Amino acid sequence: MNVIIIGAGIMGTTFATLAKELAPELDITILERLDGPGAGNSWVFNNAGTGHEANCELNYTPVDEEVISVEKAVKIHAQFNVAKQFWAYLIQKGAIKDPKSFINQTKHCTIVSEPSIQELKLRFNEMSSHHFFEQMRYSEDFDEIKSWIPYTMEERPRHEKMAATVIETGTDVNFGALTEQMAKHAVDDLGVKIEYGTHVKRVHRSPAGSWLVETQSRGVDRRYKADVLFVGAGGGAFPILKKSHLPFARRFTGFPVGGRFLQAEITAEQAEQYRAKTYGKAKVGAPPMSVPHLDLRVSDGRYYLLFGPFASFKPVLERGRGFLDYLRSMRLHDIPSLLNVAIEHFPLVKYLVSETFKGEKSMFEELDSFAPGMSKKFNWKAVEAGQRVQIIRDGDLQMGTEILVSKDKTYGTLLGASPGASVSPEVMLRCLEQLLPSTFTSEEAGEKKKEIFPEDNLDFLAKNPERYREIRDAVNERLGIKQSVSQQD
Repeated sequence: MNVIIIGAGIMGTTFATLAKELAPELDITILERLDGPGAGNSWVFNNAGTGHEANCELNYTPVDEEVISVEKAVKIHAQFNVAKQFWAYLIQKGAIKDPKSFINQTKHCTIVSEPSIQELKLRFNEMSSHHFFEQMRYSEDFDEIKSWIPYTMEERPRHEKMAATVIETGTDVNFGALTEQMAKHAVDDLGVKIEYGTHVKRVHRSPAGSWLVETQSRGVDRRYKADVLFVGAGGGAFPILKKSHLPFARRFTGFPVGGRFLQAEITAEQAEQYRAKTYGKAKVGAPPMSVPHLDLRVSDGRYYLLFGPFASFKPVLERGRGFLDYLRSMRLHDIPSLLNVAIEHFPLVKYLVSETFKGEKSMFEELDSFAPGMSKKFNWKAVEAGQRVQIIRDGDLQMGTEILVSKDKTYGTLLGASPGASVSPEVMLRCLEQLLPSTFTSEEAGEKKKEIFPEDNLDFLAKNPERYREIRDAVNERLGIKQSVSQQD
């Protein structure tokens, strides 16, 4: 079977790697617009690098008066556990030599001021009673919080009442480095072909039912034929979906959201002092991806602090593509959906526009509000983040990701953003199950799946503490994540 994948980011590369591990007979080719794998939104500074497992993100546990919902947090945590199983398998197999090349242990913390303390306490009580979050700790003690996340507390007045939670087994993930190593394994060991510098202009069905992919590479036009087509091209998935002429394509359009971070390179000693990702509470009207956080980032053995994100409305689908590309991706039937979002979510639109024109002075003021004195402690610079395209489905703005598969199981795509890369192995496994169900029919494939994923059933992980702990401890050991670390480790 001939499979074409559009996009060599974390999603497309994971899909190809997993598919070839389970079904080596598949003929898989990845088409990538950029000159290397993981160079788009997967690149290390195009995303926050948080190993999203719902340890610290308040938007994963919405509160309605005094009732808190943890269902989304539980699901995301289970998905990340499945992701770690896949990455641990790649390490065991030797496809990735050193786990620290892409994943590093980093405390996951949440910090709030007095108006939100009760909400955080409610969140802690509800979450820590579940075995997924049994290692979470809560404190309102200034010195204890300072021991967890010193940079947020060192110059903060002691009379300012704060509360925080911490989970010490959180992670910082360099998804670009992970994608690069997976792509090398896919090509060298599994026989996947990757064509870089290849821009997909059009996809359409042939009279025989196969997919024809029209591309251009360095001025040369080329056509590819696929029995099965998977599009994991980030924001670029939307125009390709429109060009597919599939019936459900009319239901979806894209809402682009850009972003910036403040970035500062720090020393290894300073990184040891602040080995954390600290999340706060989003402003009213801000999108979920705009929750402020101060993060330690690790890239190629160097250490950075990242603060943000500062959202913006930038009508482009991906970095490196222009406004005209976005316009060309639109159809007349998309206009009512966009207008409906503009009306229904006017505070969000207003927020994005205002953030777009925010200067560095205002960015530094927000940094100092989050962590007093931080703007003068390091040499900060503003950097562009990746471009996210949220889903508009049937006129409603959706926050999340969605797998779409055609009825004849020849076309599949992934739309949306957060939690995205963190749960890519679990999401791509579900996509494979829907798009290539024959992949799982052989006894060999069943055995290989069990080798890669000791337990991929999310409900089972959520309801069986002992089995979850057994798998968690095994994969954490392989990934170099210690169950209990000191404040400075």
